[in-house]
Amino acid sequence: MIDKAAKVFLRPLPVQRSYTILADELRRTILEGQLDEGTRLPSERELVTQTGINRSSVREALRMLEVEGLLRSSPGRYGGNIVAHPDNDSVAHFLAQFIRIKRIPLHSLQQARITIEPALARLAAENRDEEDLAEIDRLTAEMAGGPHTPEAFAELNANWHNAVAAASKNNLLAALQYAMSHSLMLSTSGEPFDNLEIQAGVCRVHKLIAAAIRAEDCEKSERLMTKHIEASGREVGSRTLESDSSMI
Repeated sequence: MIDKAAKVFLRPLPVQRSYTILADELRRTILEGQLDEGTRLPSERELVTQTGINRSSVREALRMLEVEGLLRSSPGRYGGNIVAHPDNDSVAHFLAQFIRIKRIPLHSLQQARITIEPALARLAAENRDEEDLAEIDRLTAEMAGGPHTPEAFAELNANWHNAVAAASKNNLLAALQYAMSHSLMLSTSGEPFDNLEIQAGVCRVHKLIAAAIRAEDCEKSERLMTKHIEASGREVGSRTLESDSSMI
């Protein structure tokens, strides 16, 4: 009896480059917690010896992880490639790229804020500690101590909202808020805060929200933040003060 080979049609299979395999292995090791933040990796020469791949591939793998925020380069005798954990700036960088490449409109950023920030204010009232309150109060006072240029006020405003987010103790939502505030600052360049009346309105509502958070009043904190973001969204969209300027 003669075996007949079946006709099998296979597509070409990609062969992973060696630097991709090394990057995947190092990434897995870092993300699984086997390498703590601040750990120095073996030198490039040692990695070549351990893995058997060439030095250019080792360098490419390390470069990939540095771009991802999982490594940082440190010069000097005791430097090298140091394990890092992605921070809020890393999230902001990649989200800003996503917003630009997808042409995300400003009103979509505002929709995301109205979804996330009131919940953060509620969580802040529930979870804040004395250090959080001190930072929120410091920024509230600094903003009220103007006048400020529109750009300086926009930065203080973003820092205040990020302080509330940090007080929530929800690191994921706080990172998203940080990234959104960063993108919003880049998009508006301080324009919404180009007169003292608007700045005064922001300071008034920030003081009310800060007081509600200190009082651990979750519902009031959420309600005030909702009105605040809704009003600021109208201001960004229309550039008028006709609707509820006290809540901007």
